[in-house]
Amino acid sequence: MSPDVVGWASASLLLATIVQQVWTQWKSGATAGVSKFLFVGQTLASAGFTIYSVMTDNLVFIVVNAALLVSALVGEAIYWRNRRRQRKQGGPRASAAGT
Repeated sequence: MSPDVVGWASASLLLATIVQQVWTQWKSGATAGVSKFLFVGQTLASAGFTIYSVMTDNLVFIVVNAALLVSALVGEAIYWRNRRRQRKQGGPRASAAGT
């Protein structure tokens, strides 16, 4: 089996997992249990890994890390949108883990 096949399969699984979490957060409109630092950390890590991947010229990692960076930015935007909506509606703040 080619190392690239393993890399692409693993990258696809990881990306699908992250995208599913972002989609769930979008649909639920909730922030409870989601740390406000989760997507900030993911954004910084994914940006660093994308730069590293470009420097090492590894296409699998360039693609997956760039996609993870986009998902982190979208997740962060959704988190703040949900949080603003909860505050406007007078709903509960994010849980202790998210404050």
